[in-house]
Amino acid sequence: MSFSTFGLSDEILRAVNERGYTEPTPIQKQAIPVVLSGADLLAGAQTGTGKTAGFTLPILHLLSERGRSNTAMPGRTPIRALILTPTRELAAQVEESVREYGKYLRLNSMTIFGGVSINPQMQRLRSRIDILVATPGRLLDHVQQRSVDLSHVEILVLDEADRMLDMGFIRDIRRILALLPKKRQSLLFSATFSEEIKTLADGMLDHPTMIEIARRNLTADTVSQKVYPVDRDKKRQLLTHLIRQHRWTQVLVFMRTKHGADRLVKQLTEDRIQALAIHGNKSQGARTRALAEFKDGGLQVLVATDIAARGLDINHLPHVVNFELPNVPEDYVHRIGRTGRAGVDGEAVSLVCVDELKLLADIEKLIKQPLLKEIVAGFEPDPKVKAEPIPNGRQQRQGQSRSHASEQPASRTKHKRTGARTDSRPSALGNRGR
Repeated sequence: MSFSTFGLSDEILRAVNERGYTEPTPIQKQAIPVVLSGADLLAGAQTGTGKTAGFTLPILHLLSERGRSNTAMPGRTPIRALILTPTRELAAQVEESVREYGKYLRLNSMTIFGGVSINPQMQRLRSRIDILVATPGRLLDHVQQRSVDLSHVEILVLDEADRMLDMGFIRDIRRILALLPKKRQSLLFSATFSEEIKTLADGMLDHPTMIEIARRNLTADTVSQKVYPVDRDKKRQLLTHLIRQHRWTQVLVFMRTKHGADRLVKQLTEDRIQALAIHGNKSQGARTRALAEFKDGGLQVLVATDIAARGLDINHLPHVVNFELPNVPEDYVHRIGRTGRAGVDGEAVSLVCVDELKLLADIEKLIKQPLLKEIVAGFEPDPKVKAEPIPNGRQQRQGQSRSHASEQPASRTKHKRTGARTDSRPSALGNRGR
């Protein structure tokens, strides 16, 4: 099956071909025809399966085919398609996909998010913008400033909805939904289908088609996973040893906290290993520069917290290291999903101390498989070391946000299921198209 079978415009197919993609991924095979039909969609897919192209390609086709109406309010440019994402990095990457696949179309796009000055964004919004990719908070800032017109949105996309709820965006989402036309096409994408997600879907989708690719919380077959037991005070030395011994040149390292990320960068730098951190306390400019340098291969190690790294799309990233295991086991799946994308093999390594044995057991229970353990000579864990408690703020925030999510009123939406639930390897557009 090729992309030409969907009936996409020649301009879009030309852009897709230039990226070297020929065969759609399973999520694209199911999602693109649904979106082209104008139906609402509730889609579940693991990270790296190509879901971004699953909605950007048909949205570009629909908007270019329909043409623009002239019913906008004076002084404000109407947005035709709105794509909401939980993080700045994901917003930037989704908009990059829109630009790449729409390069031969007469459509304009932009992204807006916090952490940077709002004034240039307001200036840009005065021009014609067809597709807007935004984070919820900054979008509401523009609504308050009357710099954006959402009254003519034809298509709404809520990307990574599960993370939206985990980050406490449910109230912002409800405020945004109230500003949109009732008659619109809505698409909701989520890695998991929790009760909160289904409730949110009931409130925003109209008789959606429901598709789900890959069973919930399964890790990709292309990712080899390994655990290195080690004492907590020897983790940094072990990480340095692994990087040097295996000659790793591009490593994404996950930490629980911003302070921990900064501390590890300092220690790695002292070990003469190039490293930078991205987290919420870094300016958007610093985050963008660090990510660009890492993608280009100029930076050996990128240290990230979960929220900052959500949605990172890095071509052929070979190594992911869990320097600290996440408090929430689902985050392990999201973390290691940064590697092994688009059918390319990747490696996920976890450095686990005695404090984290319960977290490790929870992860293995979630993914329904034991992880291979290997002790490195010279870094054998001391059996006399006692476990210390791990701060659990991530779970507490998650619990709070989910209590907000439960307030979303349910409707009597009926879901029409198409396509069998299948396991699939990401391929074709899975790497750039997510």
